[in-house]
Amino acid sequence: MGHLVLLILAGLFAVTSTQFIPPYTEDCRTDMYPPNGPTFKEAVRWYTVDLDLPPIKRWTAIITDKKTDLVNMIQAIKDLANAFVPSGKLIELVDITLPLMADTLPYPFSDEIKGIAAVSGVPLGEVVLFNIFYEIFTVCTSVVAEDTKGNLIHGRNLDFGLFMGWDTKNKSWIISEKLKSLVVNIDFKRNNQTVFKSTNFAGYVGMLTGIKPYIFTLTMNERFSLDGGYIGILEWILGKRDGMWMSFLTRSVLENATSYEEAKNRLAQTKLLAPAYFILGGNRTGQGCIITRSRLLSIDILEIDLKLGRWYLLETNYDHWKEPLFLDDRRTPGMKCMNQTTQTNVSMKTMYDVLSTKPVLNKLTTYTTLMQVSEGKLESYIRECPNPCMPW
Repeated sequence: MGHLVLLILAGLFAVTSTQFIPPYTEDCRTDMYPPNGPTFKEAVRWYTVDLDLPPIKRWTAIITDKKTDLVNMIQAIKDLANAFVPSGKLIELVDITLPLMADTLPYPFSDEIKGIAAVSGVPLGEVVLFNIFYEIFTVCTSVVAEDTKGNLIHGRNLDFGLFMGWDTKNKSWIISEKLKSLVVNIDFKRNNQTVFKSTNFAGYVGMLTGIKPYIFTLTMNERFSLDGGYIGILEWILGKRDGMWMSFLTRSVLENATSYEEAKNRLAQTKLLAPAYFILGGNRTGQGCIITRSRLLSIDILEIDLKLGRWYLLETNYDHWKEPLFLDDRRTPGMKCMNQTTQTNVSMKTMYDVLSTKPVLNKLTTYTTLMQVSEGKLESYIRECPNPCMPW
């Protein structure tokens, strides 16, 4: 037992040291945009979701196109589950119990998930599981910044798949790699007019990244807490359903809020199933904030304040007033690169440079999204982090 503890401590020390040593970290990248080179895999394809359709039919076109990728992704999750519980009982439990949970989800999410299951042929319980994952497993970097002309620019790396199957041959996370083929950009329309746009995973009905064109931009990062998503999900299963799924809240805000202030108030005040960080950008000078949430209330709202020299905000997965976990410091290199960029030079181009710099870019990074609210613009790119690269 003593030898095992020493080995674990040695491993943690190695990872901790490595993240600050080249080539696992590097000087701030430049001239990465337009996306090019080995860190760029491909641009994300656009689809449309018609909100005038019945919820059960809204995702038919996307899922028809992405059916094989979704089936492969779900199978990878099942393989991981069966590796932990070889009897197959865990997936059997999912297939029996989680379909019942689908009926408890709020409108329109329950019907949308049922429609996805019907089109893909994936059992309903497994589609529910796919949607639950994001309440407890996302690790991200989000930045919102104001340039010298008062324009708000918002960028994010979506990192997902931590501890979910390491491929020793390719030195990558199995689930992270599977997810890349499911990334889609979606234009949500009503009456043939854009309501909001998002970068999403096909089969997932919540929102993690989105823009209400010309009004606000929004990303969500997981907040690690003992009172976390597991507890909220368990309470939901047991019948206590007074909190809202965080990714359902972000979608509801993108769809229904009509101003930055309304979005901020809803994100700060709505009771949640899981703690979270909401990173919000508006369409006027000073309209940028990080909302730090517990499940019950807003703990802190940090806002852009040009008078204090705070022209940007950067959030990973740790409270901004605390030091990040010593094993996972993406904040320090990210802020270093933003400071080197300067407010005068910040743009979608230079923000892509920041989000392309290791370890902000790492083996968990599935996509990078850039948004500029004043132009109603959202663009996203599938990422790679060639070896050597930090696993997170």
